[in-house]
Amino acid sequence: MPELLLELFSEEIPARMQARAADDLLRFLADALAPAGLVPSAPRVFHGPRRIALSCVLPSATAAETREERGPRQGAPIAAIEAFCRGKARLAPEAAAEAAALLATGGTFAAEGVSIALSDTGKGVFVLARLDRPGRATADVLAEVIPAILRRFPWPKSMRWGGTSAFTWVRPLKRILCLFDGAVVPFGLRHGDDDGHGLASGDLTEGHRLMSPGAFAVTNAAEWEAGLRARHVVADGGERLRFLRDGITALAEAEGLEVVPDEALMAEIAGLVEWPVPLLARIDDAFMDLPPEAMRTTMRANQKYVSLRHPDGRAAPRFALVANIAASDGGAAIIAGNERVLRARLSDARFFWDQDRKQRLEAWLPKLDSVVFHQKLGTQGQRVARLEKLATWLAPRLGADPVQAGRAARLAKADLATGMVGEFPELQGIMGRYYAQHDGEAPEVAAAIGEHYRPAGPGDLVPAAPVSVAVALADKLDQLAGFFALDERPTGSGDPYALRRAALGVIRIIRENALRLGLSDAIGEAFFGFPQAVGATASPEFGMAVATEVMATGWSAPANAAHPPMVAAFAQGLLQFIGERLRVQLRVEGERHDIVAAAFGAGGEDDLVRLLARADAVREMLEHADGADLLAAYRRAANILRIESKKDGAGFADPVDQALLGLPAESELASGLATGGADLAQEDFHAACTWLMRLSPKINEFFAAAMINDPDRAIRANRLRLLQKFVDAVNRVADLSKIEG
Repeated sequence: MPELLLELFSEEIPARMQARAADDLLRFLADALAPAGLVPSAPRVFHGPRRIALSCVLPSATAAETREERGPRQGAPIAAIEAFCRGKARLAPEAAAEAAALLATGGTFAAEGVSIALSDTGKGVFVLARLDRPGRATADVLAEVIPAILRRFPWPKSMRWGGTSAFTWVRPLKRILCLFDGAVVPFGLRHGDDDGHGLASGDLTEGHRLMSPGAFAVTNAAEWEAGLRARHVVADGGERLRFLRDGITALAEAEGLEVVPDEALMAEIAGLVEWPVPLLARIDDAFMDLPPEAMRTTMRANQKYVSLRHPDGRAAPRFALVANIAASDGGAAIIAGNERVLRARLSDARFFWDQDRKQRLEAWLPKLDSVVFHQKLGTQGQRVARLEKLATWLAPRLGADPVQAGRAARLAKADLATGMVGEFPELQGIMGRYYAQHDGEAPEVAAAIGEHYRPAGPGDLVPAAPVSVAVALADKLDQLAGFFALDERPTGSGDPYALRRAALGVIRIIRENALRLGLSDAIGEAFFGFPQAVGATASPEFGMAVATEVMATGWSAPANAAHPPMVAAFAQGLLQFIGERLRVQLRVEGERHDIVAAAFGAGGEDDLVRLLARADAVREMLEHADGADLLAAYRRAANILRIESKKDGAGFADPVDQALLGLPAESELASGLATGGADLAQEDFHAACTWLMRLSPKINEFFAAAMINDPDRAIRANRLRLLQKFVDAVNRVADLSKIEG
């Protein structure tokens, strides 16, 4: 089949926008061609500093269509009618919306090759589409849809240029190359009175601006890619990334060094150059006593340099850079110029490093009293007081020294006021650790300051030392409790306060350290730590939205709750959020999230380690034949109880009357139920599940032998109470109603 090649050549595109733009271009093209029945195959996308492009294979013409399609019934939601018009009638989104609006009011819609109206089929009035479309040349379809795609292309930021057109692009667009089956697809960007900067499609592109200036013509994608390479442009972004990564690695290995991993930086550099030429340069020895993280951040943030290290992890006095030209002197002048720039940058870092250490880390704390954490949650200074209190409370529960945990929490945010962190915010925590070490703080305290933001993401390590764990958990629980108290929970469209990340951090810290911590009390303590005179904390509504929502479900405070009912209810609401993040995480790991939901459903569970142990036991039980039988029996029993309690207007929680157990199957089931319970108290969930599986044949025999709705109302009620006892026994292990399938 014929090949399409589309290239959009412009001035420099920001590196962070390139890959997404190339993917968007392919997606928008596929969506625009779908109404014509054209589906791109063998697609490839390209992106670089001055171009985004795609190639794909398409049929030479669309197929002719003559058919009828029946859609939704009259009165259906307008969204359903619109979806039918887009899908079956193959209308563009704008035309589908117009058609749906007309049909919803009893009108009709007609366009070239399609008419849609309401029709009485004898079984009701339905939307009926009649299609009679002749085949069209694919080139004609492309010439029609591509200009519309370019005019509405969703760059994060676009600009206008010149004074002749309102057409916008990320940077001034210079050329449009569009070929199908070797021939130019003719179109322009003129739209009404707007001349579209005079841009029109052609067969010309350009190579490297400095090394191979000038335009050249191509006829297909292979010729285009080869022609660019011959003119010092690597068009494929992935290949360009591999080229520079391998080049830097080879240069480093030649000197016995290794590259500090930073895939995000490598990807950004690949978006800055068309012809990557890796080079090695030297760091002045005078700066090698700076913290390695400070040097790396300076090099990365300001100059896009790649850091190197010795195999033992020590910072190396070398750095890598990537030029965009192959210089005639082998890059000597480029290296010398970049070394001068880095000396100036590191001199700034040296100034901050020396100035910050002239006073103790604790001396920066008063400045935090004037730094707002959140308008309704007080200042950073007030947050420090909360963290100190919460970390001290958590420490003995985690095997940490309370004095050290409190000290680390007190100093954890102090570096936010320092010059170095003011210049490089990404060094918060890291610089605090260095300054604490300089001040002679205990090693555990310094380590906790440096690690309390961890994990910062999915690939980051979690703190393991007890003091570090206490401060890291305090930081995240305070963040979660504060914003949930303000009812600033994440939504489907955003999470401005990174609460999902904080919840996942809590989960990872607990799971990877196997911590036995009652989260309900920890959350309640975090909530209780907010001073009542600060912002919204002075309002009786503070935190009540979440608590009221939980209590509306009929929840009651656990008997052993350490806080008042409303605070405990608030903690339960936040715990549900953390549980949902755990289920999402397990789904990502390939585990059955519904089993975790079932374990949570047993009620009163806030120890994640115990919860996961319970979930593992339930999963193993359900994989066993007796476990599957138990699930079926549980569902049957729960369904009977729901129906009968609705009839009676009451439940069946009263004790079973042993005198009314007339059948052996009844007695066997009652006796089996009486033997369980001790295993749960000892957290032996596998034994508890084994006990439940032993009940499986007993409950099945009960169903086979006993008529639940016995004519004798006393016997009927007693059998329903026995069923209730069975369901309650299962629910103490897990709420199997949460199990899917």
